[in-house]
Amino acid sequence: MSEEIKIDGIAIAPEVLSIIVSHVVEEVEGVASVGVRDLATNLVSMFSAKSAAPALPPIEAEVEDNKLHLTVRVTVFFGYPFKKLAEAIRAATVKAIDAQIGVEVAAVDVCIDGLVFPKE
Repeated sequence: MSEEIKIDGIAIAPEVLSIIVSHVVEEVEGVASVGVRDLATNLVSMFSAKSAAPALPPIEAEVEDNKLHLTVRVTVFFGYPFKKLAEAIRAATVKAIDAQIGVEVAAVDVCIDGLVFPKE
């Protein structure tokens, strides 16, 4: 997401979309983080010759028929049903984009890329 997103007569930096979406998605109950924050993988790649595979961006956006199509990658807490969590993430994302930017969202794809278990 390096080029500006041009939609409905405005250009938006991808980082701006990422900040808006990340902020609201992190507030959804059951979301541990937006994107994957795997400390063990980061440490292994830091102290070894092996480099970790490049992480996918936590928020991706493209324009389809003058509507936003977003992909949101999250790490979630164990115990929250994935389908309900994805619906809550979609609803929060659409509401935030409508309120802040005022453009229509065609779809929000939710990718659950990590799972956090409670400490016992």
